[in-house]
Amino acid sequence: MALRAGDHSQAAMTGVKEKVLTLDTMNSSIRRVEYAVRGPIVLRALELEQELRQVLALCAHPDLLNSPNFPEDAKRRAEHILRACGGHSLGAYSISSGIQLIREDVARYIQQRDGGISADPDNIFLSTGASNAIVVGAKTVLKLLVAGEGRTRSGVLIPIPQYPLYSAALAELNAVQVDYYLDEERVWALDVAELRRALRQAREHCRPCALCVINPGNPTGQVQTRECIEAVIRFAFEERLFLLADEVYQDNVYAEGSQFHSFKKVLTEMGSPYAEQQELASFHSVSKGYMGECGFRGGYVEVVNMDPAVQQQMRKLMSVRLCPPVPGQVLLDVVVSPPAPSDPSFAQFQAEKQAVLAELAAKAKLTEQVFNESPGIHCNPVQGAMYSFPRMQLPPRAVQRAQELGLAPDMFFCMSLLEETGICVVPGSGFGQREGTYHFRMTILPPMEKLRPLLEKLSQFHAKFTQEYS
Repeated sequence: MALRAGDHSQAAMTGVKEKVLTLDTMNSSIRRVEYAVRGPIVLRALELEQELRQVLALCAHPDLLNSPNFPEDAKRRAEHILRACGGHSLGAYSISSGIQLIREDVARYIQQRDGGISADPDNIFLSTGASNAIVVGAKTVLKLLVAGEGRTRSGVLIPIPQYPLYSAALAELNAVQVDYYLDEERVWALDVAELRRALRQAREHCRPCALCVINPGNPTGQVQTRECIEAVIRFAFEERLFLLADEVYQDNVYAEGSQFHSFKKVLTEMGSPYAEQQELASFHSVSKGYMGECGFRGGYVEVVNMDPAVQQQMRKLMSVRLCPPVPGQVLLDVVVSPPAPSDPSFAQFQAEKQAVLAELAAKAKLTEQVFNESPGIHCNPVQGAMYSFPRMQLPPRAVQRAQELGLAPDMFFCMSLLEETGICVVPGSGFGQREGTYHFRMTILPPMEKLRPLLEKLSQFHAKFTQEYS
């Protein structure tokens, strides 16, 4: 209860004073932030090839440049990076958008990835990992986009199921989350007709200004076709929507016939007017791919066709954070500029990269196979990324029991699974799903010798759970 003006002396006498910052007085937008994947799930990361560690060690401790225990190409890379840092160690600030040399290397990586389409280092902002590429990059873009109240409040179209970082960022910025549903019956395809439905309904209560696409998909593991991407670009252009392309899993494509196409490449090849006018921000990271170096927090955002004056405002916003961690920038440089065929480390790098991706492809196929052999569980092909998102049937009594406990039905299942088996998966309700359907997200990262028994144990638990509540 708040004190009245005459009650101050009583507060001084009793020593009781109400907190200035409470749940009732804090920013209500923050209270709406949810982030399901940092709940019960434990993410595991792959080890990166040895050369990354060597370059980082040399940059962090330059005296090691005199050691005979490091290959010459790693030493050359470290010296190259240290010169860009002023010849010193990694302990100094860089400029806010990231070290110029590394942004130039990122631009060359993008140009090579996209078949020669040019990239401007001045349009690239280095960031702090996969999540922060979105939090710093996308949120910075969103801060520039988001404005207004009531029907003029900004809205952003995001896929359902979605990576909950987006809903969290929108809640924090007090923007409207506009859901569009991926088509589970067509391997989580993105349907422009569904985009039009979501946009039409959203315009009744807000001002949609941006469209987010996650490709390859998290949590759904789909890889969108080039035809789909072209249709999305045309839609965004016609409806005047800024495009946000989350492409952090671009190296993780497994399914036969699937191929990653960057939004920038497709946009450019579509020609006028899209190539010159459609605004785009795309994101990548060293936290995923074949690297899995999520602890170093390295990533980037590239902006395309952004108004120069607005881009200057973006630089201003990013300068508030001072700079991304310099070791993460160094790691990003090694990833975007891998050993050349003439380098001593090339053969090792290629072997390790191919082994990691081949094993992920085998685990993706195994996950789909085991789940689809289990009654009551259906799993779409895991075309890319690092997760499966199976749909499961839950009996009515289990749904009723979950409601009695105040839990979402899939949360009830996942908690029961965790308590009985120790297996930790994330309920689909944390990502969004069509009403009346139940899913869970499971990573494909466990070693192959552990993955099969884990999948079988999970499937057996689902059968037991179903029987118990039937």
